[in-house]
Amino acid sequence: MSLSGWVCVVTGASRGIGRGIALQLSEAGATVYITGRQETSLKQTAAQVKERGGNCVPVICDSTKEKDIEDLFERIKREQNGRLDILVNNAYAGVQAIFENMGKKFWETDPSIWDSINNTGLRGHYFFSVYASRIMVAQGQGLIVTISSMGGLRYLFNVPYGVGKAACNRLAADMAVELKKRGVASVSLLPGAVQTELVTQLVLEKETPQGGDPTVRSQQIRFSGNYFSCFSLLLNLFSLAQLKEVFANGESTEVSGMCIVNLAKDKHLMSLTGKILLTCDLAKRYGIKDIDGRSVTDYTSLTFLLSRVPYLSWLSAVVPSFIHLPRFVLTLTSNRF
Repeated sequence: MSLSGWVCVVTGASRGIGRGIALQLSEAGATVYITGRQETSLKQTAAQVKERGGNCVPVICDSTKEKDIEDLFERIKREQNGRLDILVNNAYAGVQAIFENMGKKFWETDPSIWDSINNTGLRGHYFFSVYASRIMVAQGQGLIVTISSMGGLRYLFNVPYGVGKAACNRLAADMAVELKKRGVASVSLLPGAVQTELVTQLVLEKETPQGGDPTVRSQQIRFSGNYFSCFSLLLNLFSLAQLKEVFANGESTEVSGMCIVNLAKDKHLMSLTGKILLTCDLAKRYGIKDIDGRSVTDYTSLTFLLSRVPYLSWLSAVVPSFIHLPRFVLTLTSNRF
């Protein structure tokens, strides 16, 4: 197996993308330490990993508590002879806060929402990265992957969310600058539309109004779209029916894991360090198919984008599928100069 003997940490692996990543890393042969705050859900992930022949170590760890994080890495050093190959910063605890304050402006919201959104999903990532890097730098190699969102490039949900996700991208990029000469890579990974448990509950199982009323905009369920797509400026153009279609054809939670497995073994990994990487791009780079054999949707494909725009969808039938949105356009979405 490609990662046999490797040691990995995946934070927030109780469910969703974190669980999918843990499954793929363990299936590739790695020993995976998974963290979360709920023992029951962690054990469920561990049991699923075991069923598939993998090796998983569930650890109750609160990403907001430095002592928990320090203890985890001390344990890894003891149990794995000081080896650590991959850290995946995935933990996030802000969904409920986003949902409860949907539609409010930042001055109308209790400022404590900042901590609810960014203590785990930003501060925690930094602390995990510090302790992981101390091991990786000492051994002269390693990979840190920070799961990100389009909210880091343009407004999405609320101010604390966008600032936190932009900071995650900057965290990955700036760590890459300091780690590169030590043989350690750091990247942001931006998944597409992912069929997480939350998305299934809030989008796929949500009843569409009769006739697919286009006035039912995605704003109503935006809080569940943390991992929507790399062209989120079209979000407000989507009806609920369209969103259901997008997510129905979305990535499984394991695509991100497949990308990380291939990325870790890439001989040219250091040429990618510091970058924001899209799962659809990595799927093309490595020839990845989803677990059910489907192709991974390319959200930068002009064919896909046109198919989602009212009155222009007919063009998607005549535009070649190999034409993509230039990457500089994504950069421009956050350009303020």
